[in-house]
Amino acid sequence: MQPPSLSFSTPHPSCRIVTSRQTGPHQDLARRVARALATPLQKPVAEHTRTAFARADAWRAEQQKPLILDAGCGVGLSTRRLAAAFPDCAVIGVDRSANRLRRDHGPLADNALLVRADLVDFWRLAWQAGWAPVRHYLLYPNPYPKASQLKMRWHGHPVLPWILGLGGHLELRSNWRLYVEEFALAVAQATGRRAALAAYTPAGANDYLTPFEAKYAEGGQPLWQLTVELERQWHLFT
Repeated sequence: MQPPSLSFSTPHPSCRIVTSRQTGPHQDLARRVARALATPLQKPVAEHTRTAFARADAWRAEQQKPLILDAGCGVGLSTRRLAAAFPDCAVIGVDRSANRLRRDHGPLADNALLVRADLVDFWRLAWQAGWAPVRHYLLYPNPYPKASQLKMRWHGHPVLPWILGLGGHLELRSNWRLYVEEFALAVAQATGRRAALAAYTPAGANDYLTPFEAKYAEGGQPLWQLTVELERQWHLFT
């Protein structure tokens, strides 16, 4: 079944442009990336995420298909659309909010699974279990625009080595260009790979992957896309 289209006839009232006092990449970014690469995150894994991951891992094994990971999938529309776009892959969408995941946006395809879990823990468990997604998506928003919030952005977070270490085609989209530029710098520092950064223009309502993408695009905001091909890393720290 085709997922419902996403469209707003008028600009969404909460369609705010990201504003920040930062005028360029954060001056502390390189230090934080270096620290993440040198010092493994020691945060204990939450039991609910460990249980959720075990269920997801069993489902993935049963599918016997290439894996797509939809990290921070929100209400799961992106997971549904990716499952429809890649029917020969198993698509797992992960979000921390049970309320978002419970929203009714139509049935899930047989090749899709929604999981409630803490992403920081889920990424680490996925890497430890040997997951190697062929595609890995980070789709909106997570900008944390205050300069003091760099450590909350995924590229400034200690979990960055696990995100990149999973490998595959990594794709990030955002309505804040600086966020995407910083992510590209972090990728280059951590892996030596140069990520492609470009403006992204959805072809229309049927091309929107998430409600945020629909809201931003139809509100007239520019969208940005980062893509990079990464190798699966079997050893993250030395």
